[in-house]
Amino acid sequence: MTHTPKSDFLNVLLSRGFIQDCTDYEGLDQALLSGVVPGYIGFDCTADSLHVGSLIQIMMLRWLQKTGHKPVTLMGGGTTRIGDPSGKDEARQLLTDEKIAENMSGIRKVFARYLSFGDGATDAIQPNNADWLDQLNYIDFLRDYGRHFTINRMLAFDSVKSRLDREQPLTFLEFNYMLLQAYDFLELGRRYGLGLQMGGSDQWGNILNGVELTRRVDQRQVFGLVSPLLTKADGTKMGKTAGGAIWLNEDKLSNYEFWQFWRNTLDADVGRFLRLFTELPLEECDRLAALGGSEINEAKVILANAVTTLARGAEGAAAAEATAREVFEKGGVGEDLPTVTLPASELDAGVSLVQLLVRAGLAASGKEAKRLIAEGGARVNDEPVTDAGRMIAAAEIDAQGLKLSAGRKRHALVRAG
Repeated sequence: MTHTPKSDFLNVLLSRGFIQDCTDYEGLDQALLSGVVPGYIGFDCTADSLHVGSLIQIMMLRWLQKTGHKPVTLMGGGTTRIGDPSGKDEARQLLTDEKIAENMSGIRKVFARYLSFGDGATDAIQPNNADWLDQLNYIDFLRDYGRHFTINRMLAFDSVKSRLDREQPLTFLEFNYMLLQAYDFLELGRRYGLGLQMGGSDQWGNILNGVELTRRVDQRQVFGLVSPLLTKADGTKMGKTAGGAIWLNEDKLSNYEFWQFWRNTLDADVGRFLRLFTELPLEECDRLAALGGSEINEAKVILANAVTTLARGAEGAAAAEATAREVFEKGGVGEDLPTVTLPASELDAGVSLVQLLVRAGLAASGKEAKRLIAEGGARVNDEPVTDAGRMIAAAEIDAQGLKLSAGRKRHALVRAG
């Protein structure tokens, strides 16, 4: 980027590492200086929460609002029925309208933590693209908008090309997705004066389509801005672990497990994650990232507390840190560990340790649990277990509960119901 931005929003995003590409840096910078710019990111409703893989986009919307502009969190009630082919090897499972509505409600809880919603000029809004996509007449849509898209150009986009290169089928249903996303941008511009669409770099082609369609049909200039796709320093995908997705909603993942994910950040990622996922000043981010030896662990605690405070509230972060210190420094149990409660009837018969490890989320399957035990990674009340046939009886669970561990960093509690 050769242009030095004058607007607060672009300055923040550039300095903190959010920007990979923009359709027109200078034009967007001028628009941001000229008044309130409504900007949106679309989220399909494929689950009842978002996970940390979406957090970079959520933080972009938060910074948009904090610098005096209007965030729009578009819910894909319509497009969820089709599925975005970007980065996918196979078609997405189709969901019922009832499930989509349920998922939408769960996702709204995520945004309520990060954005202020209301009727003001810079308050966030959350439209649903089903409101206009459900009303489309297919023939009219093709005549009015389909003529602006060439198959040649659509086939050249990475989201389509990579799928075809891998010889994975791409249905015509999915192929329509990019037309509908472009139409979303056009419709949002008409309804709310939207001037900016943001997303991850895998959305670049879809965003370009919307910018071009708006220019051709409504003769309006709008802008697109994308962030880099985030991977951890070891090359693994952000947001997924051996135990599953790191969900943003508390009813999907405990505060302790969420906090612990950030506490376990690789040393090489600390500075980058502080800049992207917290609001700490850049000088402090750089200072913490430069710490060496065991001191880097305190930087990870600061990272975990800051991210968890944003996602779960200050009380959730404090409780998670207290549990971590109890578990790791004192060998105790702590108050905030993920918990499995077993009814007395089940305990009377005895429950296998393998089954408990799976139910507590410490192993993805019985096979994985047995391997964990065989490799010496499983502990009961901090004592190693080597017998994969070990049964847990009611007498072993006292008032404090039974502590299960997988390795040194993952723990859960078993209580009697």
